[in-house]
Amino acid sequence: MRILYDPAPRTTSEIFSEESEQEFFENYDVIRIEDGARDELYEEYLPTTDILIGQQEMDRGRLEAAPNLRAIFNVETNFLPNIDYDYCFERGIHVLAPSSVFAIPVAEHGLGLALSLARGIHTGHIDFLAGTEKYGLEGNQDALLLTGSDIGFIGFGDLGRALKTLIAPFQARIRVYDPWLPDGYLRRLGVEPANFEDVMRNSRLIFVVAAITKENSHLLDAEALSLVQDQGILVLLSRAAIADFEALRAEAGSGRLRIATDVFPEEPVAADDPIRKTDGMLLSAHRAGAMTEALQQIGELVLEDLSLIAQGLPPVACRRAERETVKALRSKPIDKT
Repeated sequence: MRILYDPAPRTTSEIFSEESEQEFFENYDVIRIEDGARDELYEEYLPTTDILIGQQEMDRGRLEAAPNLRAIFNVETNFLPNIDYDYCFERGIHVLAPSSVFAIPVAEHGLGLALSLARGIHTGHIDFLAGTEKYGLEGNQDALLLTGSDIGFIGFGDLGRALKTLIAPFQARIRVYDPWLPDGYLRRLGVEPANFEDVMRNSRLIFVVAAITKENSHLLDAEALSLVQDQGILVLLSRAAIADFEALRAEAGSGRLRIATDVFPEEPVAADDPIRKTDGMLLSAHRAGAMTEALQQIGELVLEDLSLIAQGLPPVACRRAERETVKALRSKPIDKT
Protein backbone atom coordinates (compact mmCIF):
# COMPACT_ATOMS: atom_id res chain seq x y z
CA MET A 1 0.00 0.00 0.00
CA ARG A 2 1.16 3.51 -0.78
CA ILE A 3 0.91 5.84 2.22
CA LEU A 4 1.02 9.63 2.06
CA TYR A 5 2.56 10.47 5.44
CA ASP A 6 1.99 13.97 6.79
CA PRO A 7 1.78 13.77 10.62
CA ALA A 8 2.30 17.48 11.44
CA PRO A 9 1.85 18.91 14.04
CA ARG A 10 2.90 15.54 15.45
CA THR A 11 6.40 14.27 14.70
CA THR A 12 7.49 10.76 13.81
CA SER A 13 9.47 10.41 17.03
CA GLU A 14 6.39 11.38 19.05
CA ILE A 15 4.00 8.84 17.61
CA PHE A 16 6.29 5.92 16.83
CA SER A 17 8.68 4.00 19.02
CA GLU A 18 11.91 3.08 17.25
CA GLU A 19 10.62 -0.45 16.69
CA SER A 20 7.25 0.71 15.33
CA GLU A 21 8.88 3.31 13.12
CA GLN A 22 11.10 0.67 11.57
CA GLU A 23 8.11 -1.60 10.97
CA PHE A 24 6.14 1.25 9.40
CA PHE A 25 8.79 2.34 6.91
CA GLU A 26 9.96 -1.19 6.04
CA ASN A 27 6.51 -2.67 5.39
CA TYR A 28 4.85 0.14 3.44
CA ASP A 29 5.55 2.43 0.50
CA VAL A 30 5.66 5.70 2.44
CA ILE A 31 5.82 9.15 0.86
CA ARG A 32 6.90 11.73 3.44
CA ILE A 33 5.42 15.20 3.21
CA GLU A 34 7.45 18.27 4.08
CA ASP A 35 5.70 21.51 5.02
CA GLY A 36 7.22 23.59 2.27
CA ALA A 37 6.19 21.27 -0.57
CA ARG A 38 2.86 19.99 0.77
CA ASP A 39 0.52 21.21 -1.99
CA GLU A 40 2.79 20.02 -4.77
CA LEU A 41 3.35 16.61 -3.20
CA TYR A 42 -0.36 16.10 -2.53
CA GLU A 43 -1.11 16.92 -6.16
CA GLU A 44 1.57 14.51 -7.33
CA TYR A 45 0.88 11.55 -5.07
CA LEU A 46 -2.84 11.62 -4.16
CA PRO A 47 -3.79 9.84 -7.41
CA THR A 48 -1.81 6.76 -6.31
CA THR A 49 -2.35 7.00 -2.54
CA ASP A 50 -4.11 4.20 -0.65
CA ILE A 51 -3.75 5.59 2.88
CA LEU A 52 -3.36 9.16 4.12
CA ILE A 53 -1.85 9.81 7.53
CA GLY A 54 -2.40 13.45 8.34
CA GLN A 55 -4.87 16.11 9.34
CA GLN A 56 -4.60 18.64 6.55
CA GLU A 57 -7.69 19.85 4.73
CA MET A 58 -9.25 17.18 2.53
CA ASP A 59 -12.04 18.84 0.61
CA ARG A 60 -13.98 17.14 -2.17
CA GLY A 61 -11.43 18.24 -4.78
CA ARG A 62 -8.54 16.57 -3.02
CA LEU A 63 -10.60 13.46 -2.27
CA GLU A 64 -11.70 13.15 -5.90
CA ALA A 65 -8.02 13.30 -6.86
CA ALA A 66 -7.40 10.17 -4.74
CA PRO A 67 -9.44 7.39 -6.41
CA ASN A 68 -7.60 4.63 -4.53
CA LEU A 69 -7.92 6.20 -1.05
CA ARG A 70 -9.14 3.70 1.54
CA ALA A 71 -8.50 5.44 4.86
CA ILE A 72 -7.42 8.69 6.50
CA PHE A 73 -5.67 8.44 9.87
CA ASN A 74 -5.74 11.63 11.94
CA VAL A 75 -2.77 11.17 14.27
CA GLU A 76 -3.50 14.50 15.93
CA THR A 77 -6.35 12.30 17.25
CA ASN A 78 -9.34 14.63 16.79
CA PHE A 79 -12.01 14.58 14.11
CA LEU A 80 -11.64 18.07 12.69
CA PRO A 81 -14.11 19.96 10.46
CA ASN A 82 -11.66 20.07 7.56
CA ILE A 83 -12.72 16.90 5.75
CA ASP A 84 -15.64 16.33 3.41
CA TYR A 85 -17.03 13.53 5.55
CA ASP A 86 -20.09 13.03 3.35
CA TYR A 87 -17.87 12.26 0.38
CA CYS A 88 -15.78 9.87 2.51
CA PHE A 89 -18.90 8.01 3.58
CA GLU A 90 -20.12 7.85 -0.03
CA ARG A 91 -16.78 6.41 -1.13
CA GLY A 92 -16.34 4.09 1.85
CA ILE A 93 -13.19 5.89 2.98
CA HIS A 94 -12.53 5.26 6.67
CA VAL A 95 -11.67 8.37 8.71
CA LEU A 96 -9.84 7.17 11.81
CA ALA A 97 -8.40 8.65 15.00
CA PRO A 98 -6.34 6.74 17.60
CA SER A 99 -7.83 8.89 20.37
CA SER A 100 -8.17 6.07 22.90
CA VAL A 101 -4.44 6.23 23.65
CA PHE A 102 -5.02 9.18 25.96
CA ALA A 103 -7.81 7.65 28.04
CA ILE A 104 -5.70 5.95 30.71
CA PRO A 105 -3.09 8.71 31.26
CA VAL A 106 -5.77 11.40 31.41
CA ALA A 107 -7.86 9.25 33.74
CA GLU A 108 -4.91 8.77 36.11
CA HIS A 109 -4.20 12.50 36.10
CA GLY A 110 -7.86 13.32 36.64
CA LEU A 111 -8.10 11.02 39.63
CA GLY A 112 -5.00 12.68 41.08
CA LEU A 113 -6.57 16.12 40.67
CA ALA A 114 -9.77 14.94 42.33
CA LEU A 115 -7.95 13.42 45.30
CA SER A 116 -5.86 16.55 45.74
CA LEU A 117 -8.98 18.73 45.82
CA ALA A 118 -10.75 16.39 48.20
CA ARG A 119 -7.87 16.02 50.64
CA GLY A 120 -6.03 19.32 50.20
CA ILE A 121 -2.82 17.62 49.08
CA HIS A 122 -1.58 20.53 46.98
CA THR A 123 -2.63 23.21 49.48
CA GLY A 124 -1.07 21.23 52.32
CA HIS A 125 2.21 21.15 50.42
CA ILE A 126 2.06 24.91 49.87
CA ASP A 127 1.43 25.41 53.59
CA PHE A 128 4.45 23.26 54.40
CA LEU A 129 6.70 25.35 52.18
CA ALA A 130 5.43 28.48 53.89
CA GLY A 131 5.92 27.00 57.36
CA THR A 132 2.20 27.19 58.15
CA GLU A 133 1.31 23.50 57.94
CA LYS A 134 -1.36 22.07 60.23
CA TYR A 135 -1.02 18.58 61.65
CA GLY A 136 -3.52 15.76 62.06
CA LEU A 137 -7.18 16.60 62.42
CA GLU A 138 -6.51 20.33 62.32
CA GLY A 139 -5.10 19.96 58.83
CA ASN A 140 -8.15 18.02 57.64
CA GLN A 141 -10.96 20.37 58.59
CA ASP A 142 -11.99 20.77 54.94
CA ALA A 143 -11.12 17.25 53.76
CA LEU A 144 -13.73 15.14 51.97
CA LEU A 145 -13.91 11.36 51.72
CA LEU A 146 -14.63 10.01 48.23
CA THR A 147 -15.20 6.40 49.28
CA GLY A 148 -18.91 5.64 49.32
CA SER A 149 -19.79 9.06 47.91
CA ASP A 150 -21.74 10.10 44.82
CA ILE A 151 -19.67 10.61 41.69
CA GLY A 152 -21.01 12.03 38.44
CA PHE A 153 -19.80 12.04 34.83
CA ILE A 154 -20.61 14.49 32.08
CA GLY A 155 -19.83 12.31 29.06
CA PHE A 156 -18.82 8.65 29.11
CA GLY A 157 -16.55 7.78 26.20
CA ASP A 158 -13.11 6.15 26.39
CA LEU A 159 -11.95 8.56 29.10
CA GLY A 160 -15.05 8.15 31.23
CA ARG A 161 -14.80 4.37 31.09
CA ALA A 162 -11.10 4.48 32.01
CA LEU A 163 -11.90 6.69 35.01
CA LYS A 164 -14.73 4.42 36.07
CA THR A 165 -12.27 1.53 36.27
CA LEU A 166 -9.87 3.56 38.41
CA ILE A 167 -12.52 4.71 40.88
CA ALA A 168 -14.14 1.27 41.28
CA PRO A 169 -12.39 0.67 44.64
CA PHE A 170 -14.07 3.81 46.04
CA GLN A 171 -17.41 1.96 45.98
CA ALA A 172 -19.15 5.13 44.86
CA ARG A 173 -22.56 5.57 43.34
CA ILE A 174 -21.82 6.65 39.76
CA ARG A 175 -24.29 8.67 37.71
CA VAL A 176 -23.66 9.43 34.05
CA TYR A 177 -25.11 12.03 31.71
CA ASP A 178 -24.34 11.30 28.07
CA PRO A 179 -27.09 12.04 25.53
CA TRP A 180 -25.30 9.98 22.88
CA LEU A 181 -25.53 6.73 24.90
CA PRO A 182 -28.73 4.76 25.68
CA ASP A 183 -29.69 3.94 29.26
CA GLY A 184 -29.35 0.19 28.80
CA TYR A 185 -25.82 0.54 27.45
CA LEU A 186 -24.80 2.62 30.47
CA ARG A 187 -26.37 0.15 32.91
CA ARG A 188 -24.43 -2.69 31.31
CA LEU A 189 -21.27 -0.70 32.03
CA GLY A 190 -22.22 -0.60 35.70
CA VAL A 191 -23.29 3.04 35.99
CA GLU A 192 -26.61 4.82 36.46
CA PRO A 193 -27.96 6.84 33.53
CA ALA A 194 -29.07 10.27 34.69
CA ASN A 195 -30.09 13.62 33.31
CA PHE A 196 -27.78 16.63 33.45
CA GLU A 197 -29.47 18.28 36.42
CA ASP A 198 -29.40 15.04 38.42
CA VAL A 199 -25.66 14.65 37.92
CA MET A 200 -24.97 18.28 38.81
CA ARG A 201 -27.17 18.30 41.92
CA ASN A 202 -26.36 14.93 43.43
CA SER A 203 -22.64 14.40 42.89
CA ARG A 204 -19.95 15.23 45.42
CA LEU A 205 -17.41 14.85 42.60
CA ILE A 206 -18.10 15.55 38.92
CA PHE A 207 -15.75 14.53 36.12
CA VAL A 208 -16.30 16.50 32.91
CA VAL A 209 -15.10 14.26 30.08
CA ALA A 210 -17.53 14.98 27.24
CA ALA A 211 -16.40 15.70 23.71
CA ILE A 212 -17.16 19.27 22.66
CA THR A 213 -20.02 19.52 20.20
CA LYS A 214 -22.04 22.31 18.63
CA GLU A 215 -24.76 21.57 21.22
CA ASN A 216 -22.78 21.62 24.48
CA SER A 217 -20.59 24.73 24.19
CA HIS A 218 -20.65 26.53 27.57
CA LEU A 219 -22.85 23.78 29.00
CA LEU A 220 -21.23 24.47 32.37
CA ASP A 221 -22.40 28.05 32.79
CA ALA A 222 -23.25 29.95 35.98
CA GLU A 223 -26.74 28.45 36.16
CA ALA A 224 -25.46 24.90 35.79
CA LEU A 225 -22.68 25.38 38.33
CA SER A 226 -25.16 26.81 40.84
CA LEU A 227 -26.79 23.35 40.95
CA VAL A 228 -23.66 21.74 42.43
CA GLN A 229 -23.74 21.14 46.19
CA ASP A 230 -21.58 23.33 48.42
CA GLN A 231 -17.97 22.11 48.57
CA GLY A 232 -18.61 19.98 45.51
CA ILE A 233 -15.63 19.04 43.36
CA LEU A 234 -15.52 19.50 39.58
CA VAL A 235 -12.66 18.20 37.43
CA LEU A 236 -12.56 19.42 33.81
CA LEU A 237 -10.55 17.09 31.57
CA SER A 238 -12.11 17.25 28.10
CA ARG A 239 -12.29 20.61 26.29
CA ALA A 240 -12.38 24.15 27.64
CA ALA A 241 -15.24 25.21 25.38
CA ILE A 242 -17.68 23.13 27.41
CA ALA A 243 -17.34 25.57 30.33
CA ASP A 244 -17.82 29.26 31.02
CA PHE A 245 -14.48 30.00 32.65
CA GLU A 246 -15.68 33.21 34.25
CA ALA A 247 -18.36 31.19 36.00
CA LEU A 248 -15.77 28.59 37.05
CA ARG A 249 -13.57 31.31 38.51
CA ALA A 250 -16.49 32.90 40.36
CA GLU A 251 -17.56 29.65 42.01
CA ALA A 252 -14.04 28.61 42.94
CA GLY A 253 -13.01 32.08 44.05
CA SER A 254 -16.01 32.32 46.38
CA GLY A 255 -14.90 29.14 48.11
CA ARG A 256 -18.18 27.36 47.34
CA LEU A 257 -16.75 24.85 44.84
CA ARG A 258 -13.41 23.16 44.35
CA ILE A 259 -12.46 23.07 40.69
CA ALA A 260 -9.57 21.55 38.75
CA THR A 261 -8.92 22.02 35.06
CA ASP A 262 -6.36 20.64 32.65
CA VAL A 263 -7.64 22.76 29.74
CA PHE A 264 -8.10 26.47 29.08
CA PRO A 265 -9.85 28.62 26.44
CA GLU A 266 -6.51 29.95 25.20
CA GLU A 267 -3.21 28.14 25.63
CA PRO A 268 -0.69 28.99 26.81
CA VAL A 269 -2.56 30.93 29.48
CA ALA A 270 -1.62 34.62 29.53
CA ALA A 271 0.71 35.65 32.33
CA ASP A 272 -1.84 38.15 33.65
CA ASP A 273 -4.87 35.88 33.36
CA PRO A 274 -6.79 36.19 36.66
CA ILE A 275 -7.30 32.42 36.75
CA ARG A 276 -3.70 32.12 37.95
CA LYS A 277 -4.65 33.79 41.24
CA THR A 278 -8.05 32.23 41.78
CA ASP A 279 -8.29 30.46 45.13
CA GLY A 280 -10.10 27.16 45.00
CA MET A 281 -8.77 26.22 41.57
CA LEU A 282 -6.20 23.55 40.87
CA LEU A 283 -4.54 24.26 37.52
CA SER A 284 -2.81 21.81 35.18
CA ALA A 285 -1.15 22.94 31.95
CA HIS A 286 -2.92 20.60 29.48
CA ARG A 287 -0.49 17.85 30.39
CA ALA A 288 -2.82 15.05 31.47
CA GLY A 289 -2.34 12.99 28.32
CA ALA A 290 0.93 14.39 26.99
CA MET A 291 3.18 11.45 27.81
CA THR A 292 5.63 9.63 25.56
CA GLU A 293 4.12 6.30 26.60
CA ALA A 294 0.69 7.45 25.41
CA LEU A 295 1.78 9.22 22.24
CA GLN A 296 3.80 6.26 20.97
CA GLN A 297 0.73 4.06 21.23
CA ILE A 298 -0.65 6.16 18.34
CA GLY A 299 1.81 4.46 16.01
CA GLU A 300 0.95 1.03 17.40
CA LEU A 301 -2.78 1.49 16.78
CA VAL A 302 -2.14 2.84 13.28
CA LEU A 303 0.02 -0.18 12.45
CA GLU A 304 -2.65 -2.56 13.74
CA ASP A 305 -5.30 -1.03 11.50
CA LEU A 306 -2.97 -0.76 8.52
CA SER A 307 -2.41 -4.49 8.78
CA LEU A 308 -6.16 -5.13 8.79
CA ILE A 309 -6.84 -2.79 5.86
CA ALA A 310 -4.06 -4.47 3.86
CA GLN A 311 -5.93 -7.78 4.33
CA GLY A 312 -9.20 -6.27 3.18
CA LEU A 313 -10.58 -6.19 6.73
CA PRO A 314 -12.19 -3.25 8.58
CA PRO A 315 -10.08 -1.28 11.06
CA VAL A 316 -10.79 -1.89 14.74
CA ALA A 317 -7.97 -0.30 16.76
CA CYS A 318 -8.72 3.35 15.98
CA ARG A 319 -11.98 5.17 16.47
CA ARG A 320 -13.97 5.59 13.27
CA ALA A 321 -15.80 8.76 12.31
CA GLU A 322 -19.52 8.11 12.44
CA ARG A 323 -21.88 9.59 9.87
CA GLU A 324 -24.43 10.60 12.52
CA THR A 325 -22.10 12.43 14.93
CA VAL A 326 -18.81 13.47 13.37
CA LYS A 327 -20.03 16.78 11.98
CA ALA A 328 -21.36 17.77 15.42
CA LEU A 329 -17.88 17.57 16.98
CA ARG A 330 -16.06 20.83 17.59
CA SER A 331 -12.59 19.80 18.79
CA LYS A 332 -9.93 22.49 18.64
CA PRO A 333 -6.75 21.25 16.93
CA ILE A 334 -3.50 21.25 18.84
CA ASP A 335 -1.14 24.10 18.07
CA LYS A 336 2.56 23.48 18.46
CA THR A 337 3.79 26.62 16.74
